[in-house]
Amino acid sequence: MSKVEPRGARLRRHSRVRVKVKGTTSRPRLCVFRSLNHIYAQVIDDSLGRTLTHASTLDPEIKGAVVGKVKTGKAELVGSLVAKRALTKGITQAVFDRGGYKYHGRVKALAEAARQEGLKF
Repeated sequence: MSKVEPRGARLRRHSRVRVKVKGTTSRPRLCVFRSLNHIYAQVIDDSLGRTLTHASTLDPEIKGAVVGKVKTGKAELVGSLVAKRALTKGITQAVFDRGGYKYHGRVKALAEAARQEGLKF
């Protein structure tokens, strides 16, 4: 019996999700990546192949605010920041790409914070 590599399994799940989730100019894709200590979010237009906006826990805007917070709290800050940046660029709707992760914890916190700021998906 072979051990399943966690990263490989996530990438397989992510490719299954990406078959169904496509970002267009009217509804770009909000893509999430989480590492052990940080979380990253991008708004991507797949028809152009361009990242329209992004945010992460390493952003200078929120870097001071994330110190001392738990990971879900950091994810909420990133979600609200990416939503604010998207709204300033005129993006009001997006499709959510969970990146092969389960929709709970940090991923869910990011998505709900983005919804709170006014981004619809």
